[in-house]
Amino acid sequence: MSESLRTRQDLEKLRAVGLSSLYPDRLKIAIGSASCGIAAGAREVEAAAVETVEKLGLDAVVTRTGCLGFCQREPLIDIFIPKGPRISFQKMTPKKVRGLLEAYAADKELDPELALCRFQNEVHLVTGRGHDYGRPLNGLSKITEFSKLDFYRRQRRVILRNCGSIDPMSLEQAVARDAYYGAFRALGQMKPAAVIDTVLKSGLRGRGGAGFSTGRKWEAARKSESDVKYIICNADEGDPGAFMDRSVLEGDPHAILEGMLIGAFAVGAREGFVYVRSEYPLAVTTMQNAIVRAEERGLLGENIFGSGFNFKVRVRKGAGAFVCGEETALIASIEGRSGEPRSRPPYPSTEGLWGKPTVINNAKTWASIGPIIGRGADWYAAMGTGNNRGTTVFSLVGAVKNTGLVEVPLGISLREMVFQIGGGMAGKHGIKAVQTGGPSGGCIPGTMLDMSVDYEKLSEAGSMMGSGGMIVLSETTCMVDLARFFLRFTSDESCGKCAPCREGTKQMLRILTLITEGKAKAGDLELLERLARTVKSASLCGLGGSAPNPVLTALRYFRNEFEAHIHEKRCPAGVCRELITLRIDAEACVGCAICPPVCPTGAVTGERKKPHVIDPVTCTRCGACRQVCPTDAVVAV
Repeated sequence: MSESLRTRQDLEKLRAVGLSSLYPDRLKIAIGSASCGIAAGAREVEAAAVETVEKLGLDAVVTRTGCLGFCQREPLIDIFIPKGPRISFQKMTPKKVRGLLEAYAADKELDPELALCRFQNEVHLVTGRGHDYGRPLNGLSKITEFSKLDFYRRQRRVILRNCGSIDPMSLEQAVARDAYYGAFRALGQMKPAAVIDTVLKSGLRGRGGAGFSTGRKWEAARKSESDVKYIICNADEGDPGAFMDRSVLEGDPHAILEGMLIGAFAVGAREGFVYVRSEYPLAVTTMQNAIVRAEERGLLGENIFGSGFNFKVRVRKGAGAFVCGEETALIASIEGRSGEPRSRPPYPSTEGLWGKPTVINNAKTWASIGPIIGRGADWYAAMGTGNNRGTTVFSLVGAVKNTGLVEVPLGISLREMVFQIGGGMAGKHGIKAVQTGGPSGGCIPGTMLDMSVDYEKLSEAGSMMGSGGMIVLSETTCMVDLARFFLRFTSDESCGKCAPCREGTKQMLRILTLITEGKAKAGDLELLERLARTVKSASLCGLGGSAPNPVLTALRYFRNEFEAHIHEKRCPAGVCRELITLRIDAEACVGCAICPPVCPTGAVTGERKKPHVIDPVTCTRCGACRQVCPTDAVVAV
């Protein structure tokens, strides 16, 4: 049984152990092994690294780490050269990693063309201590520094502070980068009221979507006279294209546990739950391991830090219902009931899990707490703008060159997100809109890119912050079809408890389908808009209340596209199959013969090096030929 941590000296001893594995005196190869890396081939790269180390007899350790954020460049590996630099290498394969290690063994230059960036130093966020890497060797000084790479230049990593740098299965490495120092300060040097006051002064708002003051929620629970209270981490991340919570759980689980420990101390809770989607098996395993390791060292359980405070945490797996992201539906699920929301008030902070006061915060919110207590409210509040303080994480995806996880101070503009961090548009098409807030968010047109990203501004524009999804849409996107896509998702995920959401979303989806098929009639657009406003105002919970957002913003900013579908029977973006005809531009076609084999009906014919043609009778307008054409010769009319 490991000795429990009680004093600052105990933390420092564990930190020293972690530092020895974080920055060893021998070669270290760290494989990015979050879900994104594994999907891209990280396991095969790891196996090749282990095999090559053994074959070459290198004094080296191969380890795993979480996601560094640049998911588009996975698999990523970091090579820590003894007394030298730390270099991140991108888009690795077994062959490439063998070549890198063979070059290192032969004291040859590591191929700088494979490198993503290099680390000059690292600052450990809570204490301000850090680590300076050695000078770049063998011409590697030309590789861009981590903090100067366009993708990271405007980022400020607080929530993601340790992701991609520590082994998430190692408590020692988490402590080496300041985990539980904030908790030690809270439990050992502060009163619960002072902890809540610090969170209030920091300006932290819930990062799950609603943006409610975290400190106010804690304050309400603290004032309750109940002897039993609960803490819940909401990691039920169900938005298409969203993977922020998953990456934190997979890359830095102790950041969440520390935040929950501090929150429990502040409100007087003795038990907590981490609610994770069952579709996140790696996140579940990583979090369960973190709980066990924290219990072994007395960071969870009885008499934590010798303070007399007791707190335990358990993982609860959700069954995949999107509506369980809503806090009252989540509570029902933990209790073993069907995941359906209930009307509020009473709010969970006064009457939640099993009728007891319950604080529910998103995973990103909990991960922000440790640094706030460790560094202070003023430090955190200095980031952001107005009533939007601190940082938040977005999953930046879509038609941009750089995609992945992005953590930025609130108040950054959409233009900076797309053209600085995102690197601009991928391909030759311009930007049409940015969709924020997941399937319940709205579409902000490209003419409004200078708008700041904060809770109020997004709401005024008809969208929302949501859990942090951000999809960049090019001019080739049909806004009618996009609205239909998101509404189909929310309609399918409706729990069916209230009629406005259950029936209203189905009727909205029916009208949108008619529009995309060219079957809508005069008056359908007005009916669609009335339905959307009714569903938004009359639904029981946030799912139904926000489901019409994609439709309403599309109508607000792109109404002409809807009208073209209805009155002209035309899809301006050339997407809706029933409203287009595909043909090949003879001048643009080079006769590469790539498209005929992919056509399921044999509608595309032609000789090599001569313009091809599409038979409009047999063409099903599936678009397969458009997807593979290297010269964009296939056009929709």
